[in-house]
Amino acid sequence: MLEIKVAKSGGDYAVIQEAIDAVPYEESAVLTIGAGIYREKIFCEKKDITIIGAGIDETVIDFDDYANEIMPDGTKRGTFRTYTAFFGGKKVTVRNMTIKNSAGDGRVVGQALAVYADADTCLFENVKMTGCQDTLFCAPLPASARQTNGFMGPRMMTERRLTEQYYRNCEITGDVDFIFGGADAVFDDCVITCNDRMYGRSAGTTAGGKSGEGASAGASGVDKDQIDVSERIINGYITAACGLKDNLGFVFRNCRISGASGCEKGSVFLGRPWREEARTVFLNCTMDESIAPERFSGWGGITKDEPETFYGEFGTRVVSGEFASLDRKNPWVRDIDETTALELSRRADAIVDQITGCVTGDVTV
Repeated sequence: MLEIKVAKSGGDYAVIQEAIDAVPYEESAVLTIGAGIYREKIFCEKKDITIIGAGIDETVIDFDDYANEIMPDGTKRGTFRTYTAFFGGKKVTVRNMTIKNSAGDGRVVGQALAVYADADTCLFENVKMTGCQDTLFCAPLPASARQTNGFMGPRMMTERRLTEQYYRNCEITGDVDFIFGGADAVFDDCVITCNDRMYGRSAGTTAGGKSGEGASAGASGVDKDQIDVSERIINGYITAACGLKDNLGFVFRNCRISGASGCEKGSVFLGRPWREEARTVFLNCTMDESIAPERFSGWGGITKDEPETFYGEFGTRVVSGEFASLDRKNPWVRDIDETTALELSRRADAIVDQITGCVTGDVTV
């Protein structure tokens, strides 16, 4: 096992990317990263690598690429080249740090990824991921883009393969579709927070960026970066899954789901389907009154019918009785029964066991 220390001073390397590049692909390695702010855009593709920071608020990797940025050839950067950290290869473990994209409001800069997770198996523990639009991409991409070169980036030309991802005790912050992709991903005991986009309280409140896969004008379109706020204020969508119906999709267990201070009541959706067979469930999660009573939105409209999806929740705990009294779930959103919740949790545990090498045993819901 190769061990490498990265630190502002006194380490083997002072630059994270240089330490990653020093690891032969086939060799297992552990990188420990000391406290400090590392202004880097990193690309990591190894067979088995573990990257450990000094603490969730002590080690910070920060960059600010964004989709609307004009490249030297005159084209826009697009969504999938904006990542602060790209993790590919066979197995990656990331612990005890913050990874952020500080480009800012997606209504101005477009999409801006903090993390592009594309290793066969990914484990993130005690990691804070912060951004605005498209904070965390849980690869793979959909089979095809809706626009030419919409997926320009590291995996545009590669065969799609299902990845398995596990997020434990993480903090994830964003606003528009900020946890998205086609992975089978399990989120346990995470804090998920939607930004307050301050509608009516600041300048620059035009809905939607104009880059990446979705670039057509008009808030009534179905593009990924469009939000129609003509009917009511929408602060954001937590998820935008694109997995296939036979996969597990996104499973959130015992997570705290909320809007940031100032978010209007009912202005945050649990998700919307980036592709028609999307699957996302919330099991035994705590939510506040910022969560929309419909829970999930259709793609291109709140009430658009999405019959091919598997969207639902079980055992939701609410912090306000008003949340429950406003309940008007879209008809295609499921009230998951205990038997189904248990089966979903067992499937989630199988992924956790595979990634962590631990046997969780029988689960309860």
